[in-house]
Amino acid sequence: MDVSKLWGGRFTKPTDQLVEAYTASIPFDKELYEEDIRGSLAHVAMLAKCGIIPAQDAEKIREGLHAVLARIRRGEAEFTIADEDIHMNIERQLIEEIGPVGGKLHTGRSRNDQVATDMHLYLRKWIVRFVGLLADLQEALIGQAKANLDTIVPGYTHLQRAQPILLAHHLMAYVSMFRRDIERLQDSYKRVNTLPLGAGALAGTTFPIDREFVARQLGFERIYDNSLDAVSDRDFVVEFLAAAAIIMMHLSRLCEELVLWSSTEFGFIELDDAFCTGSSIMPQKKNPDVAELVRGKTGRVYGHLMGLLTVLKSLPLAYNKDMQEDKEGLFDTIRTLDGALRLMAPMIATMKVNRERMRQAVRQDFSNATDIADYLVNKGLPFRQAHEIIGKLVLHCIQQGVFLPDLPLETYKTFSALFEEDIYEVLKPERVVNARNVYGGTASGQVAGAIGRAEAELAAVREWAANRAERDKF
Repeated sequence: MDVSKLWGGRFTKPTDQLVEAYTASIPFDKELYEEDIRGSLAHVAMLAKCGIIPAQDAEKIREGLHAVLARIRRGEAEFTIADEDIHMNIERQLIEEIGPVGGKLHTGRSRNDQVATDMHLYLRKWIVRFVGLLADLQEALIGQAKANLDTIVPGYTHLQRAQPILLAHHLMAYVSMFRRDIERLQDSYKRVNTLPLGAGALAGTTFPIDREFVARQLGFERIYDNSLDAVSDRDFVVEFLAAAAIIMMHLSRLCEELVLWSSTEFGFIELDDAFCTGSSIMPQKKNPDVAELVRGKTGRVYGHLMGLLTVLKSLPLAYNKDMQEDKEGLFDTIRTLDGALRLMAPMIATMKVNRERMRQAVRQDFSNATDIADYLVNKGLPFRQAHEIIGKLVLHCIQQGVFLPDLPLETYKTFSALFEEDIYEVLKPERVVNARNVYGGTASGQVAGAIGRAEAELAAVREWAANRAERDKF
């Protein structure tokens, strides 16, 4: 008999050491120690309430769990792969702390519903944190937008200059992206905040447990209504990984623009020295390494999403050892996303905007061409004809090496008799920007309205996060 194992009664020989090393999850699932102990405290309270174990035993177990928790937090606990996972390691330490009565803790539950509960608690906590960090990033972007409500920058399609826009409008586009990310996390929170404990290994338990009591103790709003589903579900992890992948995609797009805009060729911004590094050989270099690394680390988050989907794609019900593979990718995604979001807000907040360079850029392109076409349309010309005339006008400018404001009125009239002196007013970047005075447009009044709405939403998001963070304190 392998008496060293808490489950070893059925076995006649020790586990091969290679098997122990290969199957153990304690090297990484020790991350869940707080959630595991928190779930156990709620479980033992329920066992006593329902009369399944004596109240004095429950109190002794409760005290023992707090002692184990304190030891782990002090860094004094020893975890061993012989005990496989965080659950068995904590139970072993509990029994060493209080004696055989510690073995009563596992009454009416399985490691299957226990680990699922740990994962729900763990991810619930991190979702709240990420909502707060996304709000910090939104706040930094809004701050830069408010400071640049009169700064005009070229807007691009196909990375070619298209139409002038307010820099604030450009930055607020990312605020909108991150708002959707927050909404996705908040929506996923509803499914994460569902209690699996009480499902047992797969079929429930013969003990008269009170799952609603445990849910209240742990702050869960719902309970899984099918025990098989409770222990085999990892949709909530996949959903989070998908949301994280989208967040990283948005961060990567923003970082790509920071890299481009900080180059000599653009010269639109300068990132603070605190968020850049130098070259070991070229003393003049200032490299946007943080932005580049966020862009690069996006791929590993994508990989973890695809990895877990692949693990789950052919698993029969209910629990299978394959599902142990849900953790390392999740933990790495959380570390990756946390690191990126913690850096992005201060990097944006300290970014310097080169307004003069942006002003020069919008005066040395043809991004006002659409407005001239609209000018002719307002004079009664069909848009398709106006489009053709302005296309020829732009070609003429390119051939002459000039821009639209440089042409004399006489030249304009050779292309259309509808042109008048007021065409030069239409060409001004400020006029081009403010002409787009529609909801969601780049006119300064519309952008100011978008900033006001975003600030109101931000306050509501922070309240949501604060309320749920308070519930998760342990």
